Amino acid sequence: MHPSRRAVLAFAAASLLVTAVHAEAWPTKPIRLIVPFPAGGGTDIIARELASKLTSSGYNFVIDNKPGSGGNLGVDAAAKAAPDGYTLVLGQTSNLAINPTLYPKLPYDPVKDLTPVSLVASSPLVIVAGSNTPYKALGDVVKAAKEKPGFINYASSGNGTVSHLAGESFQKTAGIRLTHIPYKGASQGATDVIGGQVQLYISTVPTLMGHIKSGKMRPLAVTSLQRVQDLPQVPTVAESGFSGFESITWFGILGPANLPKEVVAKLNADINKALKEPDLRQKLIGQGADVSGGSAEQFSKLIRDDIVRWGKLVKDSGAKID
Repeated sequence: MHPSRRAVLAFAAASLLVTAVHAEAWPTKPIRLIVPFPAGGGTDIIARELASKLTSSGYNFVIDNKPGSGGNLGVDAAAKAAPDGYTLVLGQTSNLAINPTLYPKLPYDPVKDLTPVSLVASSPLVIVAGSNTPYKALGDVVKAAKEKPGFINYASSGNGTVSHLAGESFQKTAGIRLTHIPYKGASQGATDVIGGQVQLYISTVPTLMGHIKSGKMRPLAVTSLQRVQDLPQVPTVAESGFSGFESITWFGILGPANLPKEVVAKLNADINKALKEPDLRQKLIGQGADVSGGSAEQFSKLIRDDIVRWGKLVKDSGAKID
């Protein structure tokens, strides 16, 4: 064999060995898991439950809450990180599928600048009223809003989030006008709803479940087509007189573009294994989330498809950044 050819083959074999060793060894240090919303919200709850479960598989996560700009700041930080598997993000519908249409100058491209690893969970939203309001059912809100357009406020976790667009979509469906009050995260609006400064809140079930169970918020309807297992007494928006209405959000793990395939495969397998464990499943279901999982390719397709679907909703609803 020619010496140069022998050298090329030796180099290739060595490269494969290094890659295999790297994949086998990873991770060898803590992984930064960016949560692009404040602590206490639905995204944060899911991230912490998953990270805690994965410690039994040899992972050590450091949660980094990096809120702002509808989740854009946190996702952008992950997109610009080194593709070595030590910076990940728990992205969700708003910052991956909605913001590309809503923001004229998004600092990242969800398809080109990120590597999907695994879908984790999905969740319907719940429309709640403060316990100090007179609203007992969704119909009460619609009636009052028609009598005084714009008088009723509703909080969301930020401009361009699923909760914001769900509110816009519901107003259009019901033929009413509410006043949108955006917050910089799901948990921050809770104080004002409980205190009576804002009448309604639209957010994910995991975010508001604790307040619902404590009686501080009154659930009026969920935005899935089926009732939520842990809130069986709460009707869907469709059951409340608005047939076909549905709005759900999903959460998934991603890394920067060009994340090594071996890292993606290992992490995807370990996440899917964790999601099958009864204790984690029960914790997520108890928060009103539906456990997902699946391949990295399936998650990638979901993102691409939902950019088109939510983009149309953004344009049709006329939703704008305040």
